[in-house]
Amino acid sequence: MRTVHVSQFGGPEVLVPAEAPDPVAGSGEVVIDVSVADILFLDTQLRSGWGQEFFGQVPPYVPGGGVAGEVASVGAGVDPEWVGRRVVASVDGGGYADSVVAAADRLVPVPDGLSDRDAAALLQIGPAALRLVDDSRVGPGQWVLVSAVGGGLGSLLLQLARAAGARVVGAGRGESKLALARQLGAEAVVDYSEPGWEHQLRQVTGGRGVDVVFDGVGGTIGQAAFGVVAPGGRFYAYGVPSGGFAEIDPEEAERRDVTVRGIELVQFTIDETRRLVEAALAEAHAGRIAPVIGQTFPLDQVAEAHAAIESRTAIGKTLLLV
Repeated sequence: MRTVHVSQFGGPEVLVPAEAPDPVAGSGEVVIDVSVADILFLDTQLRSGWGQEFFGQVPPYVPGGGVAGEVASVGAGVDPEWVGRRVVASVDGGGYADSVVAAADRLVPVPDGLSDRDAAALLQIGPAALRLVDDSRVGPGQWVLVSAVGGGLGSLLLQLARAAGARVVGAGRGESKLALARQLGAEAVVDYSEPGWEHQLRQVTGGRGVDVVFDGVGGTIGQAAFGVVAPGGRFYAYGVPSGGFAEIDPEEAERRDVTVRGIELVQFTIDETRRLVEAALAEAHAGRIAPVIGQTFPLDQVAEAHAAIESRTAIGKTLLLV
């Protein structure tokens, strides 16, 4: 079967097509014939060598933590009724391939009428978006700032916050991402590549600041976003495209009565993941949310896909079509 592996840490050019033996399902496992593989910004960071102390990736390895496709075979102890069913599943790497082994307890059926592309796009961002919005208790009339609004998770958070009645400010880099935010219902937009964007944000909210920040960027942009949280507000730090989480002074957070939640909020058990993926797919099937899929690439152009994500020009989700 075809795969793409990271030959060594480096730029997109280290993603090398290769052939590998067809996988075989072990006990409690299935083999999925992959139709769509999800790509995360994290995939590009790990490929570059970032985060080795946390993730322990050692080349050569096949990236890809989430796929959609059809169950081709099952191992011992797995219900044979799974064979032929369309599913999404989180996997422990190996998703950039024609086929991949997945644990049976990670399978989530794709509802009839929902495409594999939409299901794959929601697999890894859907649970995070649902948990973040639920924990934030965002409600009618509250001001919400969504940073990295042009990305897959940011665009989904915008939709969910709007559905809850919030007044959303979308923050991103470049007109194309701000235009997407407006299209999805943002009441205002700010470009955080421009100096003084946080002052623009304060003006939008009448000087008060925002009730909730969903910080998908981190670094100095995240720190600036924390500065515009109104007293008693909530700040969610879950993204590190800038290279690290925003550094928040806990004493200042306490002084301003700002609740700060970190990446731990979007780290789930297998059962939680399955439940939240099912909920996200059901919401999409009902038409209440729609993942933004900005670009797709065939498997043999995965290097171009990584380059597009790293250039910060990609809109929404980037997917591999296998």
